[in-house]
Amino acid sequence: MALIPIETRYRTEIADYFEEEFKLRQWMRVEVALARAHAQLGHIPKSAASEIEAAAANVQLVRAQQIEAEIHHDLMAMVKALSEKCPRSGGYVHLGATSYDIEDTALGMTLRDAGNLIKSRVIALRVVLKRLALEHANTVCVGRTHGQHAVPTTYGMKFALYYQSLGRCKLRLDAAIARVSVGKMSGATGTMATFGPDAFKLQSLVMADLGLTPAPITTQILGRDRHAEMLFTLALVASSIEQIAQEIRHLQRTEIGEVAESFSSKQVGSSTMPQKRNPHKSERLCSLARVVRAQVPIALEDIASEHERDLTNSAAERYLFPTVFCTTDYMLLEITKILEGLQFFPSAIEHNLALTKGGILAERAMMALAEKGMGRQDAHELMRTAAREAGGMNKSLLEILRAKSEVTSRLKPEELEALFDPKTYIGQAPLIVEKAVSEAP
Repeated sequence: MALIPIETRYRTEIADYFEEEFKLRQWMRVEVALARAHAQLGHIPKSAASEIEAAAANVQLVRAQQIEAEIHHDLMAMVKALSEKCPRSGGYVHLGATSYDIEDTALGMTLRDAGNLIKSRVIALRVVLKRLALEHANTVCVGRTHGQHAVPTTYGMKFALYYQSLGRCKLRLDAAIARVSVGKMSGATGTMATFGPDAFKLQSLVMADLGLTPAPITTQILGRDRHAEMLFTLALVASSIEQIAQEIRHLQRTEIGEVAESFSSKQVGSSTMPQKRNPHKSERLCSLARVVRAQVPIALEDIASEHERDLTNSAAERYLFPTVFCTTDYMLLEITKILEGLQFFPSAIEHNLALTKGGILAERAMMALAEKGMGRQDAHELMRTAAREAGGMNKSLLEILRAKSEVTSRLKPEELEALFDPKTYIGQAPLIVEKAVSEAP
């Protein structure tokens, strides 16, 4: 029975990268590449490399686990299981290598490939955000700061902002993937002593075979700052998703009701309140973002290793990598589906624009009075008191201003009235949106 939801409820295809069977195959790939390099350099017979390669495909996970139960060393269990399948060349398996030559190199391949899958999800999400930004570049809505109505903005501005945020995440992923796409064949303390004078050639051959970059210098392990950077980058992706999900949650509140997650005909919102239509998917993403971020401090603590290495990073990483990668991947797929099915309610958007009876355009009136010769600070004070007066009397701000000589002496009736159309006070929003999404996803 599965113990954690990334194995079931939140599982995606990326989980395959962190299964024990996949890890074993990755280790085998490195062992085969090592044997090939030894053979190419004349250290072992070419027939030995061929036998090791053929045998690697036949090693069973269950056999490696049986051996591990006896010797309590997972990597050496793999070496023994592979050697058993090589009756003529078993003595050449793992030649010169230490455990983490294999494990960290295999991890480099896994994180590279998993990272590229995450990046493809980010690119797909940005395609949806770009479409929404352009479709709603002129969908005028209330802007809110501190939870209060501010001045008008557009829904296109919201989606373009998220598009840019995910673009920065993509750039960070590019850098993080490059830094984890490394491997090592440098031995127990990084000196390459077991590999002799051809050590650098051998390491280069192995890494070229596996599509990795040779690490310039290591201890017994690769520096964990590389891995911490990758996990921190995924935490930034998760937090960017949370920003979108949180906005949807707030905009779906009963009092606002401007957008909503899609809701199927048989979907249930509450076990006791039949009318409920909860933004539970967005809420779930906000919850999962906390799980991803919570792993980052552990990854940072794993950077410090005693002398040329200790084992304090190992157990933690068995949790960290699958937890962060699998959860982030699920979040990316889910937010993309939410946005693809997002519903808009124009009548609610219009209602909220009018809710303050012109109050959201006080700034515009202030600037108009300043342009007509009233000092900016005086105009600000006039509008501040007028807005409070309008609220206290439950009147529109326009009504209040029509009764003030300081205003009517400067603005004609038609000029004053024109100031209170929110659809004409969005500044350069459409152009900002267009520029913000002009780059390729």
